[in-house]
Amino acid sequence: MDCIFCKIIKGEIPAQKAYEDENMIIIHDISPQAKLHYLLIPKEHYANIIEMTEEQAVTLGKCLKKLSTLVDELGLSGGFRLVSNKGAHACQSVEHLHIHIIGGEQLSGKMA
Repeated sequence: MDCIFCKIIKGEIPAQKAYEDENMIIIHDISPQAKLHYLLIPKEHYANIIEMTEEQAVTLGKCLKKLSTLVDELGLSGGFRLVSNKGAHACQSVEHLHIHIIGGEQLSGKMA
């Protein structure tokens, strides 16, 4: 598989990690859109939120719940935005589900 996120998870490509456990990795985005911009990446490969199984949905829920305990550590106590792109029209650049965590400053009221 030639998935950049799978290679990061395996340690084949370096990334600036903010957190890691058995279900996910959180890394700093290499092209940040705000003062703080992380990617929450499930360790199991699936393309997007539409293609996940029930079991993967449960694991993703655990990842999001864990994120709620990391807010202070990640510098997001003032608030943050979660974004998951799906498909070409949404500009999904990597076909491995990932959730952008954006914050660390006052964000625009516009979503696009």
